Formats: sequence, structure tokens, C-alpha cells
Amino acid sequence: MTAKIYRPAKTAMQSGKAKTHLWVLEFDQEEPRRIDPILGYTSSSDMKQQVRLTFETQEQAEAYATREGIEYRVIPPKESSRQIVSYSDNFRFNRQQPWTH
Repeated sequence: MTAKIYRPAKTAMQSGKAKTHLWVLEFDQEEPRRIDPILGYTSSSDMKQQVRLTFETQEQAEAYATREGIEYRVIPPKESSRQIVSYSDNFRFNRQQPWTH
């Protein structure tokens, strides 16, 4: 029984950073999924795939995994290298780039 601990990235459908400050513990897939031959649904008898635990900090998630005897791996969050610039910065007096119109 192994799990991964990570902090989710923001989705493409949101502009803010909601739900990205929590740490998530998810169990890895132990059995492959099967396709139902009649209806075409995918199913699995592994119920741990449905469990998703959230924690305030990475240390709390690691402490829970060690307390319960779960092997885990931590995936560090990727920090954004993009510089956040607001629209009002275009009209600042001390702009870095010259006005081009």
C-alpha cells in the first residue's frame, strides 16, 4: 500500500489559487482497471483509489502516513516562474519598459 503526497496545482478554469494551499494524500492504484464488456464502463475493485485525504501542511500528511504504516513519496510543488503583472502597471510613472503606441 503506497501513496503520494502532493500539493495540487491550480486548474486552468480558475484564475485564483483556491484549493492549492492544502496537501493531498492519495493512494496508488493496486489493481488495473477493467472494462465491462457489455456497457463499456471501467471499474476496479480497489476502493483505496477513491480515498483522498487533505492536510494543512506537508508534515501533517507525512505524520499520518507514518502513523498508519503507509509507504509514501512526496512530490514537491512546482513554483510558478511567471511574473505577475497587473493592468495598472501599464500606467505607472516609473515603468521598466517604454510606452509603445
